[in-house]
Amino acid sequence: MITALISFLFEQLAPTALDQLKDKARLVSDVEKEVEQFTESLKTIQAVLKDAEKRQVKEAGVQDWLDKLKGVSYDMDNLLDVWNTQALKQQIEKRENEGENSLVNQKKKKVRFSIPIPSNWSFSGQGSPEFVVRYGISQTIKDLNSRLTKIAEDRHNYQFQYTTTSGIELPQRPKTSSLVDVSKIFGREHEKSTLISMLLGHSSSPSTGEEERGPLVIPIVGMGGMGKTTLAQLAYNDEKVKAHFEKRIWVCVSEPFDEIKIAKAIIGKDDTPISDELDAVMQSVSQSVERKRFLFVLDDVWTDDDTKWNQLKLALKFGAKGSIILVTTRKETVARMMEATTHMIHLSKLSEQNCSSLFYHIAFLDREKNKTDLFEAIGNKIVKKCDGLPLAAKTLGSLMRYKNTLEEWDDVLNSEMWEIEKVEQQVFRPLLLSYYDLTSEIKSCLLFCASFPKDYEIKKDNLIELWMSQNYLSSKRNKENRAIGQEYLMT
Repeated sequence: MITALISFLFEQLAPTALDQLKDKARLVSDVEKEVEQFTESLKTIQAVLKDAEKRQVKEAGVQDWLDKLKGVSYDMDNLLDVWNTQALKQQIEKRENEGENSLVNQKKKKVRFSIPIPSNWSFSGQGSPEFVVRYGISQTIKDLNSRLTKIAEDRHNYQFQYTTTSGIELPQRPKTSSLVDVSKIFGREHEKSTLISMLLGHSSSPSTGEEERGPLVIPIVGMGGMGKTTLAQLAYNDEKVKAHFEKRIWVCVSEPFDEIKIAKAIIGKDDTPISDELDAVMQSVSQSVERKRFLFVLDDVWTDDDTKWNQLKLALKFGAKGSIILVTTRKETVARMMEATTHMIHLSKLSEQNCSSLFYHIAFLDREKNKTDLFEAIGNKIVKKCDGLPLAAKTLGSLMRYKNTLEEWDDVLNSEMWEIEKVEQQVFRPLLLSYYDLTSEIKSCLLFCASFPKDYEIKKDNLIELWMSQNYLSSKRNKENRAIGQEYLMT
């Protein structure tokens, strides 16, 4: 939330916007210097913000430092509202005066409003309310500048790691292959059966004209760690599926969506064209799949930019009837972009029984049965913490495999999940990829929800109103704020 707010302040305090506002509000002369210093302090703080937000969960001192930063940022945001109101008031009064001068004999109703003057904006000399407002804005900026300077200096106390806007370190996106160990898979029998039926049944289904537009696209959609890649691997390696398709290709896409790299994976190293020109590569793709029934897996797709996708789709339309593109993605917008929502598979949580089986398969590996019974009472409670997420069950299972006493198991049970380093690295960091993929506006809305207690229920219309009250839904797209809120909830 603080990252998005600071980005908003940078936008409002940009030189062009600031010059326009300063001229309209006729502020005292030293404001520009104070704002420049405030902006420089923000830049200094922005360089350590990523590390601070990561550490606030565990370190109370860092949380307190961020709270002070939020306080100053919100105060500056409020001040900018007053500043804008003052500028608007003067514009209206100017237009009224011009209208009165040109239409002397015409009665005209004047628009009048007053700006609420904060109680701490006092001035001992004589002056109009407008002067008090201008003077108050100037003095408040000085005060905020002083507070922010102190916060910027205090950052040294926490030895934050520095990052730059051009070099933000994101969690590593794991690479995948088509290989899978079936003995370590629990659950997903129904989803696997459904998917394989779709793969095998498409070529024998009646013609609908769909094949003229290219191969069928089947998206597997679900949050990170839910088992999308595993389901795709199970189907890809099924013996009936292997026999059904003449050509099978697996590509780990991730981000960015590199159509040249993907195309070369389809073509294969022996037929790769010398040129890296898009047209030459796509022509080779067309020749590679022509009249062949293929299964093409695009694993971990993030981009919903149809300009990237359409070039590849056109090249693949020359495959034989029954060809299929299987896509795994966290984003339903990817499925919509690919016009593939009618065949979409949504992955939900594992049942508690399957989650438990997965956890104990790893945690009790190579342990004698008579030595595992002691741990099951605590283990069952740990499984509940996994909340049906396969990645969490795997990670905690591998962690508990090396815990040999009840005390160690109890320590894990009673700790906060994010305090366990292995869980943070293997579960939460991959999930952060979804967070980093959001726009700054949606991040603000999501982080706002963190202020509610766990399992708190709120009507979506009420939540949207709360977002509106925080100015999170302002848009340059000429859309009504409530409609934007509805879009954010669907993201």
